[in-house]
Amino acid sequence: MTYNWKFKQFSIPKSPYLNWVFFFFINLLTLSLSDPRIHEAALLCGPTTTTNATTSPPPKNFSYIPNFVREMELLSQLVTSNDWGHTAVNSTVIPIYGLAQCHQDLPHTDCLLCYAVARTRLPHCLPAVSGRVYLDGCFLRYDRYDFFEESVDPVHDTVNCTDSGGGGGVARGPDFNSSVGELIDNVTQTAVASGGFAVGKVKGVFGLAVCWKTVSSNGCRECLEKAANELRECLPSGEGRGLNAGCYVRYSTQNFLRNGSGNSHHGSGDSETGIIVAIGLAVTAFFVLSFFVIYACYVRMSRLKQERNNLGQVSASFNKSSLNFKYEALEKATDYFNPSRKLGQGGAGSLLGCSIEGPESLLVYEYVPNKNLDQFLSDKAKAQNWKQRFDIIVGIAEGLAYLHGGSKTRIIHRDIKGSNVLLDENLAPKIADFGLARCFAADKTHLSTGIAGTLGYMAPEYLIRGQLTEKADVYSYGVLVLEIICGRKSHAFAEDSCSLLQSVWQLYKTNRLHECVDPRLKGDFPAKEASRVLQIGLLCTQASVVLRPSMDEVVDMLSNRDGEIPVPNQPPFLTATLNPGNFDGSYSANSLISNVLTKIGVSGTSTESSTMPSSDEPSGSEGLKPSRSKELEPK
Repeated sequence: MTYNWKFKQFSIPKSPYLNWVFFFFINLLTLSLSDPRIHEAALLCGPTTTTNATTSPPPKNFSYIPNFVREMELLSQLVTSNDWGHTAVNSTVIPIYGLAQCHQDLPHTDCLLCYAVARTRLPHCLPAVSGRVYLDGCFLRYDRYDFFEESVDPVHDTVNCTDSGGGGGVARGPDFNSSVGELIDNVTQTAVASGGFAVGKVKGVFGLAVCWKTVSSNGCRECLEKAANELRECLPSGEGRGLNAGCYVRYSTQNFLRNGSGNSHHGSGDSETGIIVAIGLAVTAFFVLSFFVIYACYVRMSRLKQERNNLGQVSASFNKSSLNFKYEALEKATDYFNPSRKLGQGGAGSLLGCSIEGPESLLVYEYVPNKNLDQFLSDKAKAQNWKQRFDIIVGIAEGLAYLHGGSKTRIIHRDIKGSNVLLDENLAPKIADFGLARCFAADKTHLSTGIAGTLGYMAPEYLIRGQLTEKADVYSYGVLVLEIICGRKSHAFAEDSCSLLQSVWQLYKTNRLHECVDPRLKGDFPAKEASRVLQIGLLCTQASVVLRPSMDEVVDMLSNRDGEIPVPNQPPFLTATLNPGNFDGSYSANSLISNVLTKIGVSGTSTESSTMPSSDEPSGSEGLKPSRSKELEPK
C-alpha cells in the first residue's frame, strides 16, 4: 500500500539507533497492516437520467456547493459512528441525497481512511448535481433525488477489468475461468442469503460481494446477478470489479481481504500460522513503539517548555494589540460564516476540512500532485505536449475572467506568474496565492496603491504610477502565455540579451512567430494556432492599458480559433541595466522607478513623477524586498 502524506515540521531525533528503530517499526506496520483499499475503481459524474430525477433546471446563480458540503458533513458523522450512513439535505430549490458505506471486512480505522479519500475525490464532480465514486473499500454517492433503493442503473453501471499483476501463482486458462465463475457465484449467492455481504476464495482467487444497506433483499439479488454476469466478460484478466448502483463485486488473484476474510477454503494450519505471526508482530511492535513514544514525548516536552518560555514574553503585548480577534466577533462579522459573505476561495480549491485540536490549526485543501506551472515547465520529462500547454493557457484565462467579473466582487490578483498557478492530476490550472489580491468596487475605474508583485510581470502603468486595474492582471497573463509557449522565463531586466517580450516581438514583425515555440516540442504543434496564441500574448502585454483586451475577450479569442486577432502594438521593453542581485537596503523603489522611467518605451510616462500616490498601503519604497527573487511586496 502507498501513502502520500506531507507533514510540516516533523523531525526524527538525530540518532542512528532511533532512526533504525523508526524505520524498523514502519516496516513492521507495513507487514502487519494490509491494504486499506483506497484504490479508485471509478469516478462517475454528471446529471442522472433516471426517471425519478428532478428534471427542472436550477435557477440561475444557484449554488449547489453549500448543500453538498453540508451533506458530506452529515455523512462524515454517520460513517464515524457506524461505518456507513445515508441522509438528505432538504432544500426548497434542489435537495441533495447522500450515501456512504464501507465494506464490512474493513476495520474502522481503514474505513475512515477510505471514506476520507472518497471525500476528496467526489468534489471533482461539482458543479454537476450527481456523482459517485467507487473505491476498493468503500462507496460514496450524492444525487438530487432519493436513490437509496436503486439497485441497477443501465446508464452508469459498469465493469472495471484490469490485471492484478503477478498472477498470485494462479495459472490462466480454462481452469482459471472456471474457478472465477465458481467464486463469483459463491460470493454473490452467499451475500444475498447473509444480509448483503460475503467474501470467499477458490483455488487462489479471492472474491467479495457487497450490497448497499439501503437496497432491499430483492434489489440486492438483482444487482449482484447483473454484476456476476457482466464480470465474466473480464476473463481471463486477473482482476475484475462490477460497479453497480446498488452493489459492488470484485475478484482478484491478489488477496485483498482483511482480517483473514475469505479463508473458508483455507486449512487450519494457515489460520494458526497467521495467528502466531500476528501475535509476534504485535508484541514486537508494542515494545518498539513504546520506546519510541517515550523518547519522542521527552523531546517534545523539552521543546514545549522552551516555546512556552518564549511565548510568555510576547503573549502580554499580543493580547493588548488589535491583532487578537475573538472567535465570537468573527462569527458575528460573517453572519455566522454565511456562504453569502464569502468573497472567494483558495486558488488550490475549496476547503475540504480543518483541524483545530492540535498545537496548530490546519486547513485541508485538495491535493495538487503536479505542483506549480514553473516546476511543470522546467521538468524535462513533462510539458512536451502542445495540447497540455494550450489547455493550461485557456484554464488560466477562464480563472482570471471569473475573478474580474464572475461575481459581485471584482478581484485583482496582482501576482500572476508560473509559481502561483497550481496543476491538479489532470493538469487543470488553479490560480493560487491571493496574498496580494485586492477587491475592486464596481464604481471604480482604478485604484491608486503602492506597488506589490514580481518584476517582469507587473504592468508598466502600475509599476510607474501605482494605478491598478484588471488590465494589470491581463499584462501579467500575457507575459505568462509567452513563457508557457516559448519555454523560457521572462527577464524584465536583461544585461546581455534581449527580454522575452523583445524576442517575441522581433519575430512577430518578421512573420516568424512559430520560431518562438519551445524546441522541446520538436515541431509537434499546429503552427497557425501557436502563432495566434503568441499574438494574443502580445496583445495582453501592450503598453497602452486601453488597447489590452479584457480577460473575457481573451477567452473568446482562444475559444474561437477562426476569429480575427487584432494587430498588437509594440510592448514595453524593460531593458534597464539593473542587476536585481545587487539590491540592498539602500536601493529604494523610487530610484528603481526613476531608472526605469529613463529606459521604458511607454509614450507619455517618461515625464510622470516617480513618487507613489497616497493610498491605504505602504509606499513602494517601504514595500521593496531586497533579494534575488525580484519580488516587491507590502511590508
